[in-house]
Amino acid sequence: MADKMQWANALSTRPSLEAAVTDVVERAVSSLTAPADLGLVFISSAFASEYSRLLPLLSEKLSVPVLIGCSGGGVIGTTTEGQTQELEAEAALSLTLAHLPGVDLEVFHVVSEELPDLDSSPDAWIDLIGVPPSPTPQFILLCSSFSSGINDLLQGLDFAYPGSVTLGGQASAGGMSGRTALFCHDAGGDRLYREGTLGLALSGNIAVETIVAQGCRPIGKPLQVTKAERNIILELDEQVPLVVLREVIANLSEQERMLAQHSLFVGVAMDGFKLTLQQGDFLIRGILGVDPSAGAIAIGDRVRPGQRLQFHLRDAEASAEDLELLLQQYQNQRNAEPAAIAALMFSCVGRGEGLYGQPNFDSDLFRRYIKDIPVGGFFCGGEIGPIGGSTFLHGYTSVFGICRALGIGE
Repeated sequence: MADKMQWANALSTRPSLEAAVTDVVERAVSSLTAPADLGLVFISSAFASEYSRLLPLLSEKLSVPVLIGCSGGGVIGTTTEGQTQELEAEAALSLTLAHLPGVDLEVFHVVSEELPDLDSSPDAWIDLIGVPPSPTPQFILLCSSFSSGINDLLQGLDFAYPGSVTLGGQASAGGMSGRTALFCHDAGGDRLYREGTLGLALSGNIAVETIVAQGCRPIGKPLQVTKAERNIILELDEQVPLVVLREVIANLSEQERMLAQHSLFVGVAMDGFKLTLQQGDFLIRGILGVDPSAGAIAIGDRVRPGQRLQFHLRDAEASAEDLELLLQQYQNQRNAEPAAIAALMFSCVGRGEGLYGQPNFDSDLFRRYIKDIPVGGFFCGGEIGPIGGSTFLHGYTSVFGICRALGIGE
């Protein structure tokens, strides 16, 4: 019988870290019929005072060559009944194990000071990461909450590894202690990092496909930036941006106008040549502030003249519709084998029960379309995933990574 890829996830809510580790290791290991090659562990910030004990406890119970993980404001995993649970603001531990025949694993840790200049050659990035560009690697990144170099790192990976998929999240503290942690175990031993980005490259017999749900719907019509400086929009369609925005808001319903007071965003079009822009064609960015005298608007990204943008609103309904639309598109495009074997979920701490008023909303919706696979992940301070062929750090987003074997050598 061919050696096939296998994944398993276990979730524990035991309040003792020892008991939680024992629980997830026993259940995840027993779900595999072959040795695990990779572990992914996510620990809730309720255990913040015990982060340094996690890797030693895991090493006592679990033998796995490579393991990475981080802390989160909540964790996501699969229960004994096979349901996915999103556990926020309570003690919880999620462990994913994978048997990965034909897959090479390489772990790296980088801090912003080590990053090459953005005008460096691809070789400078390949030397830093230590992973060849062929066969095309898939990257999982976990970064600290103050990893200022993450946007440069994402640009560098896109540049040096064309065709690679990069996803992950920013460790979050969930408001408990403010402390975050990144965990790593490989041939070099156990390491706990408080800063930088911890990465895993998976090369060979694996494909990772992504769904990036930004949770917004467009309002008004697409507009062209006619004057801008850095992240400040100075003119939209040759008009004062604030005047344009007030006109858009004036045409909304009363309910939407109320929503715009606290849930208004800007979507920057990803494809400069696409004639008709639809939901999902935009990179969503926050509005940082306005200058009432000049009528300028500052957003959370650089913007340049010629770019098109559209104002967006976010609420539970828009968020649900956005994810469902993306899941339907994915299902329509992907009826072929090989089937999905597992999924990773990186969701913003601003989603979950706080947004929807009910638990497990995103993961339940995901499971309606992609059934019977283990799901593991965590609630992030920022989510990493591709939009329009480039990788970004997002906010208020749910990023799913759907894993499958390519079938090489099986």
